[in-house]
Amino acid sequence: MVIEVYISLICGNTEIKSRQQRILSILDSKSIKYKIVDISGENNEESKRFMHENATEKGGTMSDPDPKFPLPPQFFNDGSYCGDYNSFDEANELGELKKFLRIEDKAFVEMETGMANKEIEVE
Repeated sequence: MVIEVYISLICGNTEIKSRQQRILSILDSKSIKYKIVDISGENNEESKRFMHENATEKGGTMSDPDPKFPLPPQFFNDGSYCGDYNSFDEANELGELKKFLRIEDKAFVEMETGMANKEIEVE
């Protein structure tokens, strides 16, 4: 099980940057393992195409409420789509983040163990 967070490391939209920072902070604070998949740049066209073809929610922003293509961040679990920033945020507020990300309890490590519990890889 791998939670994949599709983001853009090179992004000029401040709202998207803020959203990306917030979700990574939340995942870290809850000790949820994840893998960053960068969709920016010429070398990441395949990842960007995968996100565009498989994300069903578009993640509209204040400046672009109905984008043509899905905007980052987008969430997948082993290639299966979970949702966009708005769905993530709602699940977090309702205490249903594990359900949203489709993860089992074993994906969490108790905080007192002191073990690092995140995998960050940039593709």
